[in-house]
Amino acid sequence: MRFSISIPQLDSSGFDAAGVRSYLARAEELGFEGGWTLEQVIGPAPLLAPLELLAFAAACTERLRLGVAVLVSSLHEPLQLASAVTTVDRISHGRLDVGVAPGGGSRQFSAFGVDKATFVANFTEGLRLMKAAWSDEPRVTFHGRFRQVDDLPIQPKPVQRPHPPIWFGGQAPTALARAVRHGDAFLGAGSSTTAKFGEAVRIVRRELADQGKDAERFTIGKRVYLMVDDDAERARERVLAGLRRIYGRMRGIDEVPVYGTPDDVARGLRDVVAAGAQMILLNPLGDDVAADREQMERLAAEVLPQLT
Repeated sequence: MRFSISIPQLDSSGFDAAGVRSYLARAEELGFEGGWTLEQVIGPAPLLAPLELLAFAAACTERLRLGVAVLVSSLHEPLQLASAVTTVDRISHGRLDVGVAPGGGSRQFSAFGVDKATFVANFTEGLRLMKAAWSDEPRVTFHGRFRQVDDLPIQPKPVQRPHPPIWFGGQAPTALARAVRHGDAFLGAGSSTTAKFGEAVRIVRRELADQGKDAERFTIGKRVYLMVDDDAERARERVLAGLRRIYGRMRGIDEVPVYGTPDDVARGLRDVVAAGAQMILLNPLGDDVAADREQMERLAAEVLPQLT
């Protein structure tokens, strides 16, 4: 079982560089596999941009893998995004994992100049173009529905070949089939319940078999929003306050977190493992870096030993 930890992204009153640097160093000391960010360009929470924060994290760490889940890449220009991904992969010496998704029907596509009627096709083509940009070819030609690229020089290339591992999000069967077809791994959203994650895992495994993919080389993970507190009711209040900072009053969001005493949280994480997770991205929802650091310490000392 592999465990990663979220990197604090809230910037309510100025970036706590020293706090984040210390947090990352401690995550390495505690043996976490990776540190992950998320993307929310438009939303109520003051979240720092994920790739830029991962560039900072790369300079603060030596071993920790660095991930983002997920970039709504249909809202990004593919060649610029490919260049940003390459940069973080190179300055981290090949430690980057990249999560992507097309987004859903509630996204503000018009704010990004994206046609809501074609965003899935735009996403798929954009991913193909990014993979072409990351390829060994020094010059790229690509003729698609939305983009025309003729013999353009694209350098440098990512350290990881053929590209950093591509993680997909998604819940609908068509999205999960797309994940298996185009991706290297699947990460269940933090905004989905353990039960919904289990349903998605069953579809992913079926698609792996149907598409003839090697299940041993396709990782399945889950982001878990959580809060450890000796008072279970206070844990619920704290974790829901964190969720509402990110998601507002999104329907069903109260049902997704794992919270309570260390034993409660360990029990909830065991359910996630039983549902099919091979990697769990632990995502405390403190209101600052110090609160997330306290959660990370408690997870490492009091919760994870119950799962190993």
